Amino acid sequence: MFKILLWIFVLGLIAFVASVFPRSMCTLTWMIFLPLVTAGVCLVIPSSMRGLIKLVAVMGAILTLIIASLITRDYIEAEKLAAKGEESSLQGAQMSAASVLGTDIRQQELLAVDEETRAKVVAQLELVAAENDTTSYFALANNESRTAGQTAALNAIKEDLGDAGVHALERTREVELAAGVKQAHCIRYVEYGHWIGDFKINYFLGVDGFSMPLIWLTALLGVLCLIYSWTIDKGTKAYFVLFLLLETGLIGVFCALDFFLFYVFWEIVLLPMYFLIGIWGGPNRIYAAIKFFIYTLVGSVLMLLAMLVLYFWQDPHTFNMLTLMETAPTLSLTVQVWLFLALFIGFAIKVPVVPFHTWLPDAHVEAPTAISVVLAGVLLKMGGYGLFRVCYPMLPDAAMSTGIVWMIGFLGMFSIVYGAFCALAQKDFKKLVAYSSVSHMGFVLLGLAAFSHTGVMGAVLQMFTHGISSAMLFFVVGVIYERAHHRNLDDFGGIGLQMPWYTGIATVGFFASLGLPGLCGFISEALTFVGAWDDTGLLNSQNYSGSINANWMIIVSLLGIVLTAAYILWTIQRVYLGSIKEKYKEFKDVTDREVIALVPLAILCVLIGVFPHQIIISHISRSLNAMTDMVRATLS
Repeated sequence: MFKILLWIFVLGLIAFVASVFPRSMCTLTWMIFLPLVTAGVCLVIPSSMRGLIKLVAVMGAILTLIIASLITRDYIEAEKLAAKGEESSLQGAQMSAASVLGTDIRQQELLAVDEETRAKVVAQLELVAAENDTTSYFALANNESRTAGQTAALNAIKEDLGDAGVHALERTREVELAAGVKQAHCIRYVEYGHWIGDFKINYFLGVDGFSMPLIWLTALLGVLCLIYSWTIDKGTKAYFVLFLLLETGLIGVFCALDFFLFYVFWEIVLLPMYFLIGIWGGPNRIYAAIKFFIYTLVGSVLMLLAMLVLYFWQDPHTFNMLTLMETAPTLSLTVQVWLFLALFIGFAIKVPVVPFHTWLPDAHVEAPTAISVVLAGVLLKMGGYGLFRVCYPMLPDAAMSTGIVWMIGFLGMFSIVYGAFCALAQKDFKKLVAYSSVSHMGFVLLGLAAFSHTGVMGAVLQMFTHGISSAMLFFVVGVIYERAHHRNLDDFGGIGLQMPWYTGIATVGFFASLGLPGLCGFISEALTFVGAWDDTGLLNSQNYSGSINANWMIIVSLLGIVLTAAYILWTIQRVYLGSIKEKYKEFKDVTDREVIALVPLAILCVLIGVFPHQIIISHISRSLNAMTDMVRATLS
């Protein structure tokens, strides 16, 4: 009776969320912090009530997925209207960042001062708009070689405006610059508020075609992983609380549009993952957790340094990512290259890119199954997302420079082939899947290096489809490990005879990772190669390859497809085919808990493979094209 009443309550709460949240201007905040609120509820439940802790955690994750699904649905509808030229008909949270920043938030900043000061601020903004740069506040402030007369004029403007006026002027100008960025027209569900006012750190959230698929994938995997973790009895409360905190950090990274806020969420992810590996992992869990922590911390320090340089070297000083997309490209090429390299290393560690990948196999092998799923399915995508959101739009001259293009193309090619060779050599089932992630994420770099419209689409799709297939494969490994208590590939055989349902589901995941046509892995890899070979791709452009044909990188990368087929087919043969050993004849087929974790991912592998355009490509292309056009404009 209690369970029936509880599920009635859950369904009622779901109905409430479905009716209220899509119209709320704080939808992203609810989605980000609902797992954290759920973790807080779990903390007050006595540790002895393990079942209730697990149930509450799963409920919180389900509600987060519902909110993410509703936002995704409404975002798709808004993008369809925008594509038809009906942007003006959108209301509330569905309005683009360009509209919200350019009207409501701009007015909000101006209302922060009295009427007389406001008029002076508006006059200064009109000077900038009229391009009368010699007398405006910003022109004088940015002129490092100004004369004594110009310095006196700047001081006079400051004295006339006062501290509050200067502050309002800089904030309003920051918002105007952000509203003018091409990508701002694709960002929706904007939430903007002052956080640490003295340093212009804002609570700025929004989603677009880059972030929306990854947010939904994070929410989905959160539900599946918590259900799969139902058998966790060691430190149950701590495990589920840390997992929910991890989910908050992951979703926050994909929503944040203030660089400082982005960094905070980025660091929030680090601590829960460290403890989840270090406490609930395998025999060498401490070594793996510390290695993960050190690698990630080094990348975070480099990112922090680059972030501070971007803040102090721009006027107005700002952490607003959209504003930085407008102002940072004015930096010299040398400065851009150094900043790009610092940020690239920080993000490449998370991807991970060879040679920054050595933490990944250890972390995967020692982590519990559900944590490996999140690590491969979402955490690695943080690095790729950072490259798309930060490196390329903020530092386009560096990104399009010959050296950077060649470096990223070569690292992508090397990661694809090296990761595949390493996977082929593994005898540990989980380590094989871990190295396959290194190989598959190399396609993201290859698409980025080419930076054609098709190549960028392939790279973004690869992040999403790999998140599905790799998550499924780690679940597959976890199922067999729970029964055999080992992962030695050479010691398996004939499992398909004993566990036919499990084998059938696992085969879908393996073939999706292989890139079989009709499954999700095929379309992303195919678009990456087509985009890299395209005449508009930088790897195939004489402006970049000169007398050496850069297409050899693409040809060598094709070897990764062959090697992937080799290690996946060999794995299927060793584990599922042949005669079954006596000690495995008592294995039971998949349980309800395992079916719930595996089947949704298998269905997604098929649906995205068959209907890629209808399910995802048509909904994200506008955001991708806006970013690609903005960065490629530096080539002209």
